[in-house]
This record gives sequence, structure tokens and C-alpha cells, in this order.
Amino acid sequence: MVTLRTTRRDSSFSVIVVMCIVFIVFFKGCTVVLALNYTNHKRVSSLRLERIQRHLNKINKPAIKTIESPDGDIIDCVRRHEQPAFDHPLLRNHRIQRVPSERPRFKVRNEENEIKNYNGSEHAWQVWHQRGDMCPKGTVPIRRSSVHDVLRAKSLYHYGKKPTRLHLDRRVDAPDVGSGNAHEHAFAHTGRSQEIYGAKAAINVWDPKVEVVKEFSLSQIWIISGSFNDSGLNTIEAGWQAYPHLYGDSRPRLFTYWTRDAYQATGCYNLLCAAFVQTNNKIAIGAAISPVSSVSSNQYDITILIWKDPKQGCWWLALDDTVIGYWPAELFTRLADHATSVEWGGEVVNSRSNGKHTSTQMGSGHFAQDGFGQSSFFRNLEVVDADNNLSSAQHISTAAANPNCYDIKTFYSDGWGTHFYFGGPGYNPKCQ
Repeated sequence: MVTLRTTRRDSSFSVIVVMCIVFIVFFKGCTVVLALNYTNHKRVSSLRLERIQRHLNKINKPAIKTIESPDGDIIDCVRRHEQPAFDHPLLRNHRIQRVPSERPRFKVRNEENEIKNYNGSEHAWQVWHQRGDMCPKGTVPIRRSSVHDVLRAKSLYHYGKKPTRLHLDRRVDAPDVGSGNAHEHAFAHTGRSQEIYGAKAAINVWDPKVEVVKEFSLSQIWIISGSFNDSGLNTIEAGWQAYPHLYGDSRPRLFTYWTRDAYQATGCYNLLCAAFVQTNNKIAIGAAISPVSSVSSNQYDITILIWKDPKQGCWWLALDDTVIGYWPAELFTRLADHATSVEWGGEVVNSRSNGKHTSTQMGSGHFAQDGFGQSSFFRNLEVVDADNNLSSAQHISTAAANPNCYDIKTFYSDGWGTHFYFGGPGYNPKCQ
């Protein structure tokens, strides 16, 4: 380790830097060179910095309390009624809904001993919890966005959104598979024209290798109404992802997404636009998850439940037994009523940056055949029906864009219900 010593010369240089920054603030048209996380140096105009700061002021609300996470994240505890959701025109007069008294009815299971769930008592389920600091009641924890975060995006408009072009030309029978859009999947799915009111699964958490900054690896649940070749597609998505371009590091993080127009103009990750209403002070969407699974050692999973409140119509999100918040029904067109299908599985971006298939890993980086302790899994796949009942997902199908790169195998057992192993290393002798 190299130790840096501060000298008078260093101090003088620091003063000069501060004076330059002040000069830039008061005189438009100048440029400043910023060192960005995961990017090369860029020259950024002061006008653009001002626009970025105005945007950050909308999503970084005034904090009652600020918590510094061991991983470098800043968590702001914001009053519930001042969170970004209430900047949405449709939600200006929205009243925060109470957590439904009647949640989907759960089945009692005898979990296998080697599976450990985040329960908040023996393990920290997010890194920012590790110092024992929490947000006060009446507030919600929001991961603070920085100028560096925005500058990694293509533009201010694109910050927190999925690129539209990557979601076009989808096959109706198996969305996202083999369409040449740089996204590759291995997933299980229900039929395409059912009436579904939610879904649940326990998702194995890993720390996958991500080869290129703009690539990601994720494991998630998709709640879908419509098809991926339809501009009216509605989705709600939640799980974990490793995405350096969005977060500035490759740690696995809890994330959400939504759209009501096939990712064209609506939707965003986490709380980066006015939409999701958070009600809980314990979970920070976008924060890193810890601990994670390792090969031939302890396995960890998170249980994601998404369901539609039969009375209010909102779509609620829960992590394990903790209800985080909801997507108001007003945000959606087709999902304002019900979903037509559900998908569970993994996704990576294959940018072929070096002229070959990416080596970004899906799940653990092992193929499905390697099984427990090696490959990644989803277990206890369930769907919610019109009567707010949970039942094991039946008659599911699977799809994989390129089984030589990432694959999936389904099973059924009394303890794990409908479940599957999936994943892969990406680039290998059979995956070029």
C-alpha cells in the first residue's frame, strides 16, 4: 500500500482547484474536467453540470438523517411525503396507501437446512445495515445519486432508464430470446394469456463477474401485461443486479424497474423517477446486498413478492417478510387491471466489446447441470390468483438465448416446489 503525504505544495494546489471550481460556478460557458468512476476523463460544460444538479435536486430530497454505508453509498432518510414519487403529475394529490391487511396467503414449508434466508436477525441483508444505523420512523431510505452517476449515462434523459433499442423486435412466444438486441436470457415463464395478480420466488444471490462497464448481470421477476413486440407493453420488475454503469461498482444490488410503453418514454430503475412509493424505512432500493453465495459454501437468497392489492389496485413489493412499497395503479394502462404472464430468470448484456461473446457471468457463472452450491437457482416459484391466493407455478416453459453460454433446467420437489438452476460463464470454447 502506498501512503500519500500532504505537503504545503499540495495544500496550495488544493486552494487553486477550489478557486477554479468557484470561478466555473459563476461564469458560464467554461468547461471542467471531471474524473468519472469507470470512465475516462470528460470535459463537461458548466451548463450541463447545472442541468444535472437541477435533476439531482429532484431525486435527492432533503434528508432528515444521512447514513454513510461501508461500501461508499450515501443513504438519505427522507420524509415519506417528500420522496420523488410525488413529483409525478398523476401522484400530486396521491395519499400514501396503508400496507394491505390481507396479503397473498402463504404456504408453510420445511426449508432445506442448507438454505439461509435474509431475516434481519442473523445477517445484514444490505451493506448499509452493517453499522447498525437505521432511518427514523416516518422516513424512507433513498440511495443518493451523484454527478458521477449521471455522467456515466448517455445523457441526462437516459439516466436510470433502459436503452429503448435493446427492447425491440422480441419474439412473442419467448420474449427477449435470440433477437440480436445484445440482451441474453435464461428464464422460466407462464403462459402468455392468463389472469395473474402477482408472483413470488426465492432468488439465489451471487456476485457475478461483469466484463464491461455498460454490461450487467441480473436475476429477477418480470410481471408482464402485453408482449415485447407491442408498444403498449407494461412490466413491473424486481430482483438483484450487478451493473457498474448505473451504480459505479459491480456489487449485487436490490433493484426495481417498470414501464407502460415498452421502455420507450416511461419507466426507470429504482427511485430515479417519480413513480414507486416507498413506505418502509428499513430497505433501500438500489443498495448492495450482503452476504452473498459462494461456490461449495453457504448459499443465500432473497424472496421477492409482487402482488396487486384487490381493494386499492396498487402493485406492492415485499423483500422476504418486509413490505417495501408499491407502484400506484395510476402509472399503468394494462397492468391497471391484471398481468398476463410472469417470467423468472437471469439476464446479461452481451456487448461483444472485444469482437467476441462477453465473459459476463449469469448467476454464479456455472451452468445449470452443476446443481446446488455451484449454479444459481430460483426456488418456490408461485403466482397470485384473482382471490389473492398463492399457488405453485404449474406448466411453466423455459427459454435460453444461447444454451452454450447460459442455460436453465427446471425441477420440482416438496421443499422447493417448482424451481430451476440456471446461469453460465458466457464466453467459453462453445460460446464465441
